[in-house]
Amino acid sequence: MIVTPYRTPKIVICDDLFSILDAHLPKLPEQSVVVITSKIVSICQGRVVKNDGTVDKTALMRRESQLYMETAADQKWGIILTIKNDTLIASAGIDESNGNGYFILWPEDIAKIAADIWKHLCNVHSIKKLGVIISDSHTTPLRWGTSGIGIGWCGFDPLNNYIGKPDIFGRNLHVTKSSVLDGLSAAAVAVMGEGEEQTPLAVISDLPFVHFTAKPPTAEEIAAFHISLKEDIFSPLIDSPLWKKGGQK
Repeated sequence: MIVTPYRTPKIVICDDLFSILDAHLPKLPEQSVVVITSKIVSICQGRVVKNDGTVDKTALMRRESQLYMETAADQKWGIILTIKNDTLIASAGIDESNGNGYFILWPEDIAKIAADIWKHLCNVHSIKKLGVIISDSHTTPLRWGTSGIGIGWCGFDPLNNYIGKPDIFGRNLHVTKSSVLDGLSAAAVAVMGEGEEQTPLAVISDLPFVHFTAKPPTAEEIAAFHISLKEDIFSPLIDSPLWKKGGQK
């Protein structure tokens, strides 16, 4: 697997995302994956709120989440625990870094924009097997540091399913699924960086373990990627009565 980041100019509100991709991505080979940080997608969509001192950030996080939980972290770090788009994420994904005085929200209609990018790049580069990921950073409990996750994808299967397949000693696996989506996202985000690198795009190639598809994922396929609160292995920790309903469905 080879991950190559690509630099862009500073992207400002309502820049055209497709023009940025066309100007700064190389000629894409078949069976490659393009990773795009969610922040530049949001900025191009205008999914921002001016941080002029009058905005209640906590209220904004509540509005943008499905569920939220206020804890001591809100006072210490200025964040709250949230679930958005069926994903456990800090502060509903809202970020101020590299925002130039704005709160950057998650993109609108992530599945659709990922599919639109996929169709555009397949057409421009005359290829049929291409993956697209919209990535963000998240934290892992009990560990310092951020790593990448995929919040939207198109053109490949996000999971490699090992259930019913044998391990090296012939024992069939019962619950193992490998998250191709998050593995690729983590690799790309590590290379793209979190600060002033100004490399919000990456291309990943040499991917024999990725199964490419000829169409965008359906709503059912997207839903199948997620586990309910009650079924999750961490449900004793996160299926809590402390969750409150946010503004998102």
